[in-house]
Order: sequence, then C-alpha cells, then structure tokens
Amino acid sequence: MPRNPGGRSMSSMPIGDVRVRGQTGVPAERRGSYPFIDFRLLNNTAHSGEIGTKKKVKRLLSFQRYFHVSRLHRGAIPQAPLHFLDEDYLGQARHMLSKVGMWDFDIFLFDRLTNGNTLVPLLCHLFNIHGLIHHFQLDMVTLHRFLVMVQEDYHSQNPYHNAVHAADVTQAMNCFLKEPKLSSFLTPLDIMLGLLSAVTHDLDHPGVNQLFLIKTNHHLCSLYQNISVLENHHWRSAVCLLRESRLFAHLPKEMTQDIEQRLGSLILATDITRQKEFLTRLENHLKNQDLRLEDAQNRHFILQIALKCADICNPCRIWEVSKQWSERVCEEFYRQGDLEQKFKLEISPLCNQQEDSIPSIQIGFMTHIAEPLFKKWYHFTESPLGENMLSHLTTNKAKWKSIQHTQHSSNGGSSGSNSNKINDHAGQGTENEEQTVNEGDSP
Repeated sequence: MPRNPGGRSMSSMPIGDVRVRGQTGVPAERRGSYPFIDFRLLNNTAHSGEIGTKKKVKRLLSFQRYFHVSRLHRGAIPQAPLHFLDEDYLGQARHMLSKVGMWDFDIFLFDRLTNGNTLVPLLCHLFNIHGLIHHFQLDMVTLHRFLVMVQEDYHSQNPYHNAVHAADVTQAMNCFLKEPKLSSFLTPLDIMLGLLSAVTHDLDHPGVNQLFLIKTNHHLCSLYQNISVLENHHWRSAVCLLRESRLFAHLPKEMTQDIEQRLGSLILATDITRQKEFLTRLENHLKNQDLRLEDAQNRHFILQIALKCADICNPCRIWEVSKQWSERVCEEFYRQGDLEQKFKLEISPLCNQQEDSIPSIQIGFMTHIAEPLFKKWYHFTESPLGENMLSHLTTNKAKWKSIQHTQHSSNGGSSGSNSNKINDHAGQGTENEEQTVNEGDSP
C-alpha cells in the first residue's frame, strides 16, 4: 500500500488533498480541496510575510462549495437552476452533437443551446458514439451523476477556466482521437482516458495561477512542494469524483488503479512549465522516426501531446471563437492582477492590465507556446486538420498584430511586449520541477 510522507496508509486518509463522501452517503467534507481564501486575512497579513498562517483552515472545500455551504448554514434556501429548454433549442443542440467531430464546432453556441449544461450531454454523446458505455458496461445513471459532479466542480465565475473550457478541450480531443495516424491504434481504454483527462484536466480551478497560490502560502503548495500544484489538484479531484460516483466500481481493482495512474500522467502533462520537455521528446521521436503506436507507452505519450494541444488550441480555432477565448483568459489574468494589487502583492506576469495588452499577450503566446507545439503536431499527423489549425493560427496571429499596431498608433507609444515573459514561463522549472506519475504513485 503506497504511503504518504507522514507515514499513514493512503487508504486511511483523504485522497491527496481531497475528502470523500462518507459511507453513509452524508456529504461530509467532500471532494473539492481548496479552502476558502479569506482575502480579508490576506489584507491584514500581507506585510508580515505570514499570509494565511493566523487562521486555521477547518474545511477542505472548493471555493464555490464554501459559499454554497455557508448559505445553507445561514438558512438560505438556494434557488434551483432552471434547466428547462423548449424543443427548438433541444433539437438544435442534438443537431450540433451530430457534428461534434468537426473542427468548426462552436462550443459557445452549444453552451447557450444547453442552458449552460455543456459537459453532460457532450460526454454522454461521445461515450456512446465511441462504444465506451457498452465496452466497459457503464451504468448510464452513474455516468450521468459523475458528469454532473464534474460540471458542478468547475467554477462558473471563472471567465476562462470553467466548464465551457473543459467542454471545448474535450471536443478538440475527440477530433484528435480521430486523426488517421492515431485512431487505428487506439484501444477503448485509450479513448476513454483521452476523454476523461480532457473533461477533468482543470477540475476545481480557482481562477488564479500557481504563482498566486505560492505567494499566498496556500496549503496545496506545501502538499505538492510547489511542483505542478494545480495539475496535481485537478488529478486528485478527478480521482475523488470517480471513486465517489463509483463509475468504475464494477471493474477489477487493478484496472481502476491503472486508470487513475494514467489519468494523472495525462493531466500532469498539461503543466505549461513542462512544455520544453514534451516538445524535445516529440522532436526526438519525429527525428528518429521511432514512434511505434503499437506500443502502449508510445500511445500514451501521443495522448499526452494530444491533450496539451487540446488544452491550448484556442489560437487554432476560427477568429470569432478564438478571439472570445483570448479575451476570457486575459480577463482572468487581469482579475488576478487586481487582487494582487488590492492586497499589496507583486503583480504576476501577464496580469497587469495597464502594461499587458490582450494583443501582446496573445502574440507572445502564439509565438512561443502554440506555434512550436502545433507545428510538431502537424509533423506527426500530416493531416488536413493539422494544416487547417496552423492556417487559423497564422491568420489569428496576423489579426492580433494588426490590432496591436492600431492600438500602438492610437496611443502614440508602446502597447507592451510579453514575448519574453511567456517564453520564460514556458520553460520555467522543466529541469528541477519535472513531475511524472511513477508506477506505484497513488492519488
């Protein structure tokens, strides 16, 4: 039995940083692990260098669940969300699902047609068309419950890291799983892991980055020693929901453990600080022409690359969709910067709205992160989709350059350049912060 650093058996303690529903079914301290960040505390202790140490965190809850439970304790009755849609909307949503394998799939329109419930119908549909429900003998009610729990544990107040982003990444991953160079080698387990990792890869994301958590002495940073903090938490949260929902309870224990480990390896690969590591490995494989997809390890590596591509594929969408994602992610950056400024913390890179413009952030991201990855992906797939994605990326980058030029001319000065900031961040920690799921590791 794997043991934690404190010496206790993993079976007798929370799943990493997550608490599970009790055997009686009473929702005790359950799945999300982020304790509520009391920003009043940050304000009072920011100058002392002891941020967060004066208040003992009593409950390990996700941010959103803290507010929900607090309202219940005050006796407030939450209003049930309205999920009623007329037949016209439902019909359009069903029609969109029939085209879920198309790259021009508009996830924002699908979100509106489903009244903000994108994940459940999308994943149920994908599990069905890939034959996963039949192959793994999954119970539809249990699958639905699991997906509802996943959707609830994304924070709708986040402009970017929310359930719509998870759905978008999942739809992109579905497209990549159908690539001719890859699809004929994939097993049902590979496909299921690809979809599960996509839908849970940012689970319970707080809307701030790892640097913010480090600066505020968040307990997860100590738990994971400042290495892939958010990605480790997303993985642990996903495993917790799988166990709590009992989605795989009917499968052999060895198989469920393998699923959890491989799921972790996929999610941890999305850590942007490991970008250089994965690009170098992919480049070496392509140069040596030694990718044998009959081999399970090689297939798993390509799934990691596919998930990384799906996670940052926004620049490769059509301009109207890509621009929305760009504005959303920058809004989330700026919100973090405003919080840091309010509580007299150093503003993180790319989070200063006065210095970091949307065009400059996007141009830097496309140049140093997206282009190198998608060029290597196209080198591997040699597919029309890969060519189409690169075409969109080139077009979108040119549009942002045009907007930047217009802003620069109207302002009569520099609109800021973030290329070096983004490039430094992409390679940060790739040598001393390399994080993999080794055989025997347990969430």
